[in-house]
Amino acid sequence: MNLTSLTWLGRLSQAVCVHSLRRHYLGLLERVCAEVVTSLIHAKIKHHVDNKCKGEFETSFIATLEQWLSSKVVRWLNVVFSGEDSQRTISCSTSQTMQLWRDRLQYLLYQTYANLRIQELFNIIVEFPDSLAALEDLKKCLEKTDLRRHLVKSLRTSLETRLLHPGVNTDDILTQYISSIRALRVLDPSGIILELVCQPVRKYLRTREDTVRCIVSSLTDDSNKELAEELIKAEPVTMDESYCSEQEDESQYEWQPDPIDADPARTSKSRRSSDIISMLVNIYGSRELFVNEYRGLLADRILTGFNYDTARELRYLELLKLCFGESQLHHCEVMLKDVADSRRCNSHIRTLKTEEDATEENPNKDFEFCAMILSAQFWPNLKEEKLKIPEEIETAMEEYTKSYQVLKGMRTLNWKTNLGLVNLELELKDRKLNLSVSPIHATIIMHFQNKAKWAVEDLSGVMQVPVTALRRKMAFWQSQGVLREESSDIFVLIEEQRGGRSTQHDNYMLDSDEETESAMASAQDQQEEELQVFWSYIVGMLTNLESLSLDRIYSMLKMFAMQGPSASEFNEHKLQQFLDRKVKEQLLVYCAGVYRLPKQES
Repeated sequence: MNLTSLTWLGRLSQAVCVHSLRRHYLGLLERVCAEVVTSLIHAKIKHHVDNKCKGEFETSFIATLEQWLSSKVVRWLNVVFSGEDSQRTISCSTSQTMQLWRDRLQYLLYQTYANLRIQELFNIIVEFPDSLAALEDLKKCLEKTDLRRHLVKSLRTSLETRLLHPGVNTDDILTQYISSIRALRVLDPSGIILELVCQPVRKYLRTREDTVRCIVSSLTDDSNKELAEELIKAEPVTMDESYCSEQEDESQYEWQPDPIDADPARTSKSRRSSDIISMLVNIYGSRELFVNEYRGLLADRILTGFNYDTARELRYLELLKLCFGESQLHHCEVMLKDVADSRRCNSHIRTLKTEEDATEENPNKDFEFCAMILSAQFWPNLKEEKLKIPEEIETAMEEYTKSYQVLKGMRTLNWKTNLGLVNLELELKDRKLNLSVSPIHATIIMHFQNKAKWAVEDLSGVMQVPVTALRRKMAFWQSQGVLREESSDIFVLIEEQRGGRSTQHDNYMLDSDEETESAMASAQDQQEEELQVFWSYIVGMLTNLESLSLDRIYSMLKMFAMQGPSASEFNEHKLQQFLDRKVKEQLLVYCAGVYRLPKQES
C-alpha cells in the first residue's frame, strides 16, 4: 500500500460524507469498505514492521510501533470513516466505532510483530543476551495474541533443520541448547515453551557418543564462560522426578494456571527451579555417568600433561562436590591426592639420589627421573600397550622402585612403560632440538643413538611393538626432519640437513592427532575387562550352586562383584546379553529359565 491509495480512499470517503452525512450514522461506509481498509492497513503495518524491525534485536520497538499506529494509521482511519480530523469532536457512535478499530489494529500490530520475531527466533537465541530487548517485546506480544502454539512449532522446526544433523558439532548443539534455556526462560518463565521446544534437542543429544564428554569438558573449561558461571553458583544437581512439592513460593494472588499444552506430570515450580547443569544432567538422568566421565577426563589431564600443579583441578573438584555430592567424587579426590603424594615422593627420592651421587659415581645421573604414583583401585583403567624400553631407563626405574620401597615399607611399583612424558635434547651435527614426546617416541630415537640405520621389523623386535604401530609412530620423527625412509621400511638418521642449515636451538612440543589420544583404556576395552571379572564370579557361583536364574546371578554380582563408579552402568539387560553370548560360545547352557555350566566330558 502507498500514500496514493490512502489519499484516494480518504477523498472517496470525504466525497461520500459530503453526498450524504447520514451514512456515517448508518455505518454503511464501514460495511462497504471495512474489508478493503483492513487489507490495506495490514499490508502497511507489515511493510513498516519489516523495514524498521527486521534483523534488529538489541532495541525495543513496541512503544515506537504503538506511537506510529496511533499517530499515522488510526488518525488516517478516523478521517476515512468520520470525515473529520481526530482532533475534532466526533459523534458517540463514531467514537465507539473508532475504538473498536483501534483495538483491532493494535492486535494486528502485535500479531505482525510477533510473527516476524518468531521467524527470527533461532537467530535471536544465537545472539542472546544481546537480543534481550527483542525477547521482551515478543513476550508482550504473546500475552496479547494466541501465537504460542505457532512459536513452538516454528522453533522446533528451525532447531531440527538447522541444528540436529550430523554436520553440526556436539559443542555447537550444546551451546545453542544452553542459549535456548536462558532465552526461553525470559520469554516464558513457567518453562513450558522450553520443555516443548527442546524435547527433540535432548532426544538427539542422547544419540551422540561424545555428549557427556563435551558437557564435562565445558564445565571445567575456563574459556566456556556460560557453564563456568553456572558451576560457580554451586547449586546441587536435581534429578527430574515425576512428583514435586505442591507448596509454591509465590503468593496465592500471583498464582497463574499452566497453559493447556503443559505436561500435567510436572508442576510449574519444578520447571522453574531446574538450573542449567541439572537440565544437562537430566538429558541422561544419571549423575554417575557424568561423574565417571569427569573421572576419566581428570585422569587424562594428569597423565598427558604430567603437571604436578593441581590447584586448578582442586578448585573445580570442590565446585563439582557441591553439585554432585562428596561421595560421588571420592575417587577423584584420591586421584588428586596421589598427584600431591607423587610430588613429595619424587622430591624425597631425588634428595636421596643426590646424596648417593655425592659418595659414588652413578651412571644414570645424566638425566632426571620422576614418577606419577597412582592408587590403581581409584583410577580408571589405563591403556595397555607393550613396550620394551632401553636398558638405562629400566635401570633408573629399578633404582626408583628400591628407593620407594625403602620409603614406603612393603609397597612396590608396577610400571606402565607406555605412559609418560619424556623431555629430550637432541644434538645433531648442525642443530639442537628440544622436544617433549611420549615414551615410545623417545625409545625409537634412543635406538638410533647407537645405530644410524634400522629396518622397521628389526626395531619392532627390539622394542616389542607391532610393525604397523611402530611405522605410524616413526612418522613423527620424519615430520621433524630427524629420520628419513631410505628405502621401503628402512629408516636412517639425518645428522645434517641439506641446504646448509645453520646450527640453532629449537623448542618443539609434540603436536600430533594420534598423541592427543586418551591415556585411558577405551570404553570397549574397559567393559570387556569388567565382564571378564564378572565371568570369573559367575563360573564360581555356578560351580558351587550348579544352576542360577538371571535375576539371581545379577543380585549376587551386585552384592559381591560390582564395585566402583562404573557399577551403576551394568544393568540386568547387559548381563543377559553377556550370558547369551557365552551360551553361543558353548561356555554356558540355558534351560528352563536357568543357566548352568556345560558338563565336562570324561
